[in-house]
Amino acid sequence: MHEQISKILEEYKKVWALRYASNLLGWDIETYMPEDSAKTRGEVLAQLEALEQKFIIDMKPLIEKASKIEDLDDFEKGVVRVLNRRLKFYMSIPSELLMELHKITTESAVIWRESKKRSDFNSFKPYLEKIVELERQIAEKLGYEGSPYNALLDIYEEGLTVNDVDSVFNMLLPSLKSILEKVRSENRFPSSHSLEDMAYDVEVMKKVNEELLRVLDMPVGKKFRMDVSAHPFTQGLSVDDVRITTRYEGIDFKRTMFSVIHESGHAIYELQLDPKLEWTPVGEGVSLGIHESQSRFWENIIGRSRAFVKVVYPIIKKYLNLNYSEEEIYKYFNTVKPSFIRVDADEVTYNFHIAIRYELEKKLIENKMSVSDLPSAWNDLMEKYLGIRPKNDSEGVLQDIHWSQGSFGYFPTYTLGNVVAGMIYHDFNPSKLYSLVEERRISDIKSYLREKIHKYGAIYPPKELLKRSFGESYNAERLVGYLRDKYL
Repeated sequence: MHEQISKILEEYKKVWALRYASNLLGWDIETYMPEDSAKTRGEVLAQLEALEQKFIIDMKPLIEKASKIEDLDDFEKGVVRVLNRRLKFYMSIPSELLMELHKITTESAVIWRESKKRSDFNSFKPYLEKIVELERQIAEKLGYEGSPYNALLDIYEEGLTVNDVDSVFNMLLPSLKSILEKVRSENRFPSSHSLEDMAYDVEVMKKVNEELLRVLDMPVGKKFRMDVSAHPFTQGLSVDDVRITTRYEGIDFKRTMFSVIHESGHAIYELQLDPKLEWTPVGEGVSLGIHESQSRFWENIIGRSRAFVKVVYPIIKKYLNLNYSEEEIYKYFNTVKPSFIRVDADEVTYNFHIAIRYELEKKLIENKMSVSDLPSAWNDLMEKYLGIRPKNDSEGVLQDIHWSQGSFGYFPTYTLGNVVAGMIYHDFNPSKLYSLVEERRISDIKSYLREKIHKYGAIYPPKELLKRSFGESYNAERLVGYLRDKYL
């Protein structure tokens, strides 16, 4: 290894340890922290974040020297690339701007919850206007080519541009509309199912989910654990400590099952990073879109398949004592209908929800639309894409927390995740994939994903990783191919 890189990695251990501590404290906030601890915990996390920023900036001379070395190997190039990105972010954006954004988003998250409860967009509007203004300033500070929205997209998905996202949606949306129309006109899949209204015992459902983790071959108790939180999430601390959560609503049992499968997909990525990348800047998932592709692949392409239903059907029957056939469970797992709420959307309609958010936030950041126009513009796009119109702001423009947190540029990564999951499906050979599922040879599927994606961490940027592993970048045709295979 080059001497300069060795020096960087030695210094970076301090940053890695800080991130580990911050992530563990963040996990605790959502799981076990007492309510009244929130203020102190927030202050502690802010101090840790400030320390991380200081350590990265202190490494600037080392990073600049390493950037001039021409004979770096792929790992070393990855280290320099990732640190240059972080350095650019910290050096470009004044700390006062970040603090102002942090302050307004902390307040607005609380206001958003109240506004959503009351379905009152106007009470949230002044906060969102301020956040949009600050996000525009961040885009200007970071710099961009073409649209200012490109600067924000790049934060969440390195190298992603408006042109990339436009080309994905231009291909995807007409095809999805055609699939949806055919599914609905021919009643190939039900729009609802009686099991959606069936209550369940939470303790019994916990046992079902424990069995589900066994099916997925998760290293429970050794390197992995599952807890309960208000919103399911995954927290990777290291390759030997990855944690997920689920939730139990007491009705419609597939929701908690699919949250477990989805989060396990994220966890498998974290668990299968090359251990040699630990303590380095590239020892993490490369981007939100690639990470989401793993959770979507496991949740949808595997979890909602006939092969997987065949595997979990005996478990469901045993614990929930259901008088439904395997075919009925498959239909229950795969209802299709336009719905108002993104997180409840099925595979066929989900990406319309993302397209709506993408179009609106792009216009906001490009200053082609005012925050005041959001509710009506949202409702118009829902009608255009899904043929339904929200009755109020809670089931419309106020449903997601993302904008109150300043997460502009985040939503498109959900669709990218679906697209890449479709690419994996195409590359794997579907009949082979589902044979492995039926035979419960989950470790073979994990090995494939490790070799194609997981082991590289963030050594290569997303587009390069995809081209290396699949010979192409974000190809929406692969997702359409999967959906046609399944639904038509």
